[in-house]
Amino acid sequence: MEELVKQILADGKIDKEEVEKLREIILEDGKIDEEEAKALFKLNNEASEKCPEFKEFFVEALKDYFLEDGVLDKEEVTFLKDQIFADGEVDENEKSLLEALASEVTLPEDLAALID
Repeated sequence: MEELVKQILADGKIDKEEVEKLREIILEDGKIDEEEAKALFKLNNEASEKCPEFKEFFVEALKDYFLEDGVLDKEEVTFLKDQIFADGEVDENEKSLLEALASEVTLPEDLAALID
């Protein structure tokens, strides 16, 4: 996973073909683990250009990761905050992820406030 992230970030852009490669590798075993979730956040934070397909996959994959058991527990909230605030800003993709999560569970107030 680490090598794939390096390859994708080499040109600073995430294109449709790279999203398909990510989708194939991340969803290979049918679920997303913490390393893969961190990789998606890293790509989101560090790529200067992201195709629309990346946003769609980012939100879909991470929503599945965080809500695998149907709840957003304290550890997941802490992990989510750490990842979102890693680069010091909340971008459009992260807001979309928060909106997707909020549509199914109640977010802590500080995260819910980031959506507005």
